Formats: sequence, structure tokens, C-alpha cells
Amino acid sequence: MTAGAVEARPSHVPQSELRSGIGYWLASLASMMRFDYGRVRQWVPMMIVIQTLMGAGMALLYGFFYPHVTAIRALYITTGAPTLALIPVGFVMLPGTVAEQKLEGTFDYIWSLPSPRSAQAASTFTLFTLFALPGSVLALLVAAWRYDVHLALSPLLVPAVLLCALMAITVGYGMALAIASPMVTNVVTNALVFVVLLFSPIVYPASQLPAWLASVHYFLPFYNMAVVIRAGLTTGIVAHVATSFVVLAAWTAAGAAATAWVVGRRR
Repeated sequence: MTAGAVEARPSHVPQSELRSGIGYWLASLASMMRFDYGRVRQWVPMMIVIQTLMGAGMALLYGFFYPHVTAIRALYITTGAPTLALIPVGFVMLPGTVAEQKLEGTFDYIWSLPSPRSAQAASTFTLFTLFALPGSVLALLVAAWRYDVHLALSPLLVPAVLLCALMAITVGYGMALAIASPMVTNVVTNALVFVVLLFSPIVYPASQLPAWLASVHYFLPFYNMAVVIRAGLTTGIVAHVATSFVVLAAWTAAGAAATAWVVGRRR
């Protein structure tokens, strides 16, 4: 054995200890973030474009539904645009990426890399949360310009947007891992887009829905995403903001739990 080999791994330090601890986990997280970014960096501009089209495009389209866009309607449409932009990344693009990896056979390779699986999941959560932010900002700016809306920004906006983005990513990722069939994953994500665009009170008050449907949305993430983001952009038009934060935190925890369950069972 050479001296260099002895210096690389001292005899009194077991190999298991070299691959444990917070230092090793953080190093693995950094490595996985570089690896994951290298895999998707060519698609990041397209993600931002799709987000902007989803948020700003739908905001412009909803304006055509009304014969006259009042000030309160314009405010609802504008402040709903960031939520519409955040949803595709977590609930459509990320599950689609996982489904594609399963079809290509690269999914198993990624899981076999020598890094803790919790670090792999954290890398996905972090990167896609960051990817989700530029498109939502652009969607808000376009909608605000179109409807000439003056916003009242508050510090609440930062945790609201970060929590919404993280929730969408964790739920979408947990769903993609828990569903074995890529075909079923695609069906579920397409159905979610249909539900969000047609039946979720994001760009209009929940009071416009039938009472039973509005009650259902109080427990779903989409309405609550709009509430917390709208609370950070306006004053006086939303209530029960703390309840919406709790609901979103519960969905985030559920997505993380689903991810941990799949990771723990996978060999």
C-alpha cells in the first residue's frame, strides 16, 4: 500500500464514517445539485417561457371572459398570475421529468449514485423551487402591466412564494415517485391542469363557486396558494391567511412524507 493511499483514508477511520455525517451530506447535496443542473440546464429557459405563458397568458385570457374588467377583477386576475405560473413546474414539468427518466432507464442510474437519497431529493426540491421563481415574477409583471394594477407588496410575499413553490415541487415529486407507471403520471398531471384552469378559484373569489365546491378547495393547495400570494401583493381582500399557510405546510409535509416513503422502500 502506498503512502498516498494511507493518507487518503487513515486506517483508524472506517469507510462507513467517511460516508456519514453532515459534512458528507452537504457535499453530496452540492454534487447532486451540479449533476441535476447539468441534466436540465438546457430546458430551464423553456421552463421559464412555459411558466410565463401559463401565468401571464392565462391572465390575459381570463380578461376576455368579462365584458368589463373592474378594478377588483383586474386585481384578482393579476395576483393570480404568479400562482398559475408556479403550478406547471411542480405539478407538470417535474413529474414529467421523472416519468421520462423511468422510460429512458436513467431513473435507476440516478438512484444508484453514491450519495444519500435524502440529498438527491433535497437537490431536486431546491433546484426546481429556484426554477419556479423567474416565471412567476415575469407573469406578475406582464399581468400588472396589462391591467394597470398597482400592488402593495409586503414582506409576507417572500415566504408565501417560497412555500408555494416548495409545496408544488414536493407534492409533484412525491406523486411522481409514488406512481409506478409513467403513463399514469402523465394522465394525472394533465387532469390536474384541467382542474386548475377550469375549477380552481385562483383568479376569481371562491364565493363565485357553488358552496360545496368552494368548501373542497379550502383543503386543496391551489386556492390556498392564491390566498397567501395575494396577501403578499395586496391589502384587505383576502382573509384567513394563516389557515392557508397551515394547509400549504400540510401539503408540503405530505409530499415530503411520500418521497421519504418511496425512498425508504426502494432498494
